Amino acid sequence: MLQWIKNLFSPPKPAGPPEVIKRFDGSEPTISRDAIASDEGGWQITAGESVTVRLFEVETADIDNCMLTYRADLKSDNIAGRCFLEMWCRIPGRGEFFSKGVQNALKGTNDWASYEVPFFLKSGQTPDLIKLNLTVEGSGMVWIRDLELSKTPFE
Repeated sequence: MLQWIKNLFSPPKPAGPPEVIKRFDGSEPTISRDAIASDEGGWQITAGESVTVRLFEVETADIDNCMLTYRADLKSDNIAGRCFLEMWCRIPGRGEFFSKGVQNALKGTNDWASYEVPFFLKSGQTPDLIKLNLTVEGSGMVWIRDLELSKTPFE
């Protein structure tokens, strides 16, 4: 009985290593154009107030029963509030669902570090569009580079 309860609440087991779906470098234009500019091999975002910056959208097919991971390198200068990665998955017939990296948000001034946010898909949950955003709650400057969307299949 105890093992059944553990299995119920434990995460699925990976069936292999992560596979990169898409990488983005500083040469690609972002969806949002306001308060964002190419800089340091990525993008610099200047936020005078709270803003969600729409970076990229990735059309997908045949992705389910896996963990999606949105990873990026971030650096910040005088963030008043917090800044985090945000991923939205659109599942046809069901709507849009999100995962936000609020538990590992940037505050204040920080040098380059890697951040990621996961999204768990069960069998039959097949998104057709994945949106990659950066949210700044407050003001300050953020740099983002080396964005990557990957999937890790489950057993």
